Amino acid sequence: MPLLKIQKTDKQSGWALWFITEQEPELVEASGEQVDNSIVSYTKRLEWLAGRALIKSLVEQCGLEFHGIDKDEYGKPFLKRYSHPISLSHSYPYIAAQIDVKLEVGIDLEQPKPKLLNIAHRVLSPTELEDAGTDIVKHCIYWCAKEAMYKSYGKRGLHFADHLLVSPFELKYRGDLEGKIIANGTQRELELEYTVQPDYVLVYTKANTNTLNT
Repeated sequence: MPLLKIQKTDKQSGWALWFITEQEPELVEASGEQVDNSIVSYTKRLEWLAGRALIKSLVEQCGLEFHGIDKDEYGKPFLKRYSHPISLSHSYPYIAAQIDVKLEVGIDLEQPKPKLLNIAHRVLSPTELEDAGTDIVKHCIYWCAKEAMYKSYGKRGLHFADHLLVSPFELKYRGDLEGKIIANGTQRELELEYTVQPDYVLVYTKANTNTLNT
């Protein structure tokens, strides 16, 4: 079954996970949309369609009718006809999505790979680098957390190592993270949750926290 999980946090908020096993015609039917012909890669076409199908499932779980997705000037996806913030992530064959009734959300899914160690100096602060060491899973959690915060912020111009900070944490199979977005003279604190599976790491913003300090 491609829809692996829907986790509701309240009536119109939650996140979901999809495992792609379908071919393009099946995903066209599931999403009710046609893929953009500018997307040439077949894998990317499947991801695009599965993302729409997953958001559609989340929206319908909220008791709403899905009318499609558009993107704002910064490339951030939003629902047509509704103000509910959404977020999408894909790392084939997985797709993750999140929705909230009012708070800006961010979700990210990645597969732990050695290349994360090669780019760590550009992504992590000195404190984060020391905490992660050579543990690829911890590096993946830090990366996903920063991607999730970046998506929640929704605008460009953030440097991952300077503007998106995550407090050191003890590695578990599931846990909480404390994040901080520092930009334009403000500091936004977010709580995130992560889960570690054999072939992927998932991090998403928790719906009950999104505080802003000046």
